[in-house]
Amino acid sequence: MENEMLKIFDENRLEIGTATREKVHQLGLWHETFHCWFICSEEGKGYIYLQIRSETKKDYPSLLDITAAGHLMATENVVDGIREVREELGIEVTFDELVPLGVIDYSVTTGELIDNELANVFIYNNNVNFEDFNLQVEEVSGIVRTDFKQFTALWRNEVLAIEVEGYQLNELGERIPLKKIVERDSFVPHEDSYYKAVILGIQALL
Repeated sequence: MENEMLKIFDENRLEIGTATREKVHQLGLWHETFHCWFICSEEGKGYIYLQIRSETKKDYPSLLDITAAGHLMATENVVDGIREVREELGIEVTFDELVPLGVIDYSVTTGELIDNELANVFIYNNNVNFEDFNLQVEEVSGIVRTDFKQFTALWRNEVLAIEVEGYQLNELGERIPLKKIVERDSFVPHEDSYYKAVILGIQALL
């Protein structure tokens, strides 16, 4: 995986070549990713879905993250990113069903990982059931959702914690119901500006 080739860009989003994924994160080179957030409405209330990253992941194991996301390879375009939804979640979604929020750039440094992303962000607004997910256990160990208003309040520093509910896979691959209180440090550390941009986009849909 570290030897995967990615397109790299300058600070003006102009493509300048390719580099391995390992080098991209070592040097903090700008690269493209695909992000897809699942949302739904039930009885007048909006929800947002989060994946639980596998505990075996090299980066940010067991943290809550975007419903489905991944790097775009050097040979791929944005449309190809839809494969992440199928691979990670086992749900078939067409590109036409997604609502684009545009490209959101952000920069996060965690230890030796320097992550400068040009994130192509999309929303999938549909009522899916937890039973519909067929998780790729190497990448995702569970799926939860939370009240979108509470999610918004968390990233606007209006509350310190929120409740998430869903399930997590045990070592036998069985789905174990999960309901717990989480704080901001339970999430992959994307910039606040990223979360706030996503929130604004979702508010226009719910």
